[in-house]
Amino acid sequence: MLTVKDDYLTPEAIEVINRARELAPKLAERARAAEDAGIIPPETIQDMQDAGLFQVLQPKRWGGYEMDPRVFYLVQMELAKGCMATSWVYGVVGVHNWQLPLFPEQAQQDVWGDDHKVLTASTYMPTGKAEPVEGGYKFSGHWSWSSGSIYCDWILLGGLLPKKDGSGDLEHCTFLLPKEDFEIVDNFDVLGLRATGSHDIHVEDAFVPEYRTHRTNDHSDEGCLGRQTNPGWLYKIPFTQVFQRAVSTGCIGATEGAVKMFRDRCATFVGKHGSKTAEDVNSQLAVSEAMMTTDQLKLVLLRNFQRIVDFAKSGERMPVEERLLQRAQAAQVPKQCAEAVNEIMRACAAGGVFKSNPIERTFRDLHVARGHIANNTDTYARSHGAVMLGLPNADAFV
Repeated sequence: MLTVKDDYLTPEAIEVINRARELAPKLAERARAAEDAGIIPPETIQDMQDAGLFQVLQPKRWGGYEMDPRVFYLVQMELAKGCMATSWVYGVVGVHNWQLPLFPEQAQQDVWGDDHKVLTASTYMPTGKAEPVEGGYKFSGHWSWSSGSIYCDWILLGGLLPKKDGSGDLEHCTFLLPKEDFEIVDNFDVLGLRATGSHDIHVEDAFVPEYRTHRTNDHSDEGCLGRQTNPGWLYKIPFTQVFQRAVSTGCIGATEGAVKMFRDRCATFVGKHGSKTAEDVNSQLAVSEAMMTTDQLKLVLLRNFQRIVDFAKSGERMPVEERLLQRAQAAQVPKQCAEAVNEIMRACAAGGVFKSNPIERTFRDLHVARGHIANNTDTYARSHGAVMLGLPNADAFV
């Protein structure tokens, strides 16, 4: 029987989580204006920097805390209670401070050599075209959905390269580029998560040295040369197990925030026909089911990461069946959260559709979060189910 431990909640970890919790009300105050502007404000980025939140997964040798990933996700959930868009940017930007240590040492020096608080954006879709040249690659392409890129001096971009085994097959690769080598195409006008500023990225014939590339799904020491200088167990976790939760976990905190806002609303709200929302049976059911949903999702997250951490520390490889199940469970999070907040919105009745009701923003943000490829619920559930029925694993990232 698995006993869920909390030894990762050191005094230092609790302090970081509390700093995030203290920021949430301030983020809530800024959320409407951030959405209208299409970007979270620079003071929010500065507040997160001052609180040391981006340092949670960063190596100690680079000024980071090198903490258990569960701390990172708990921080993300606290931020989401105030503003899901801020939490989303924190997740997808902050997680890069875990991936960069897998790159060769020179790449780490390039990014953090002068300032260890420099931030890195990404968009991993493999649309980049890489032409081998002396010392590296000539790299071009166009990508969508680069959250928070306006605040980042570097970017991680997806592309395909031939496998090194000579088979001729292609594999996903991450290319690291400085700000002067990419263009942000301002075009993010969408339904939800508007404040993430997830604009397109364009690159034209940039030179990327070989040492600024990482074979994304090669989890061996040979494929992660950064482990030579970052040997801790944290950097032995496979990429997908860390990244997939960075784009789903904020949904849990956002749903918890919606529950609090709804309870506050119910304490005083009386409808046009004189009925109290708190006495409405649909409201009572919606708030209870949402709370049960977030409780269950957090328990699964923390239990799964205990398994991930245990495997990373032991140096053993988690069975593929378990990895696929965990991927499917991560992808389920936005779906279940969106369904819970759907019912809360329904219980808000006609008056709830006005922008003055912050729950409607959470409602939209959650539905846009479901569109991320890592949150494709059906695909990853089928992948797991296929293997459990005796078919081969078709997920290249697992």
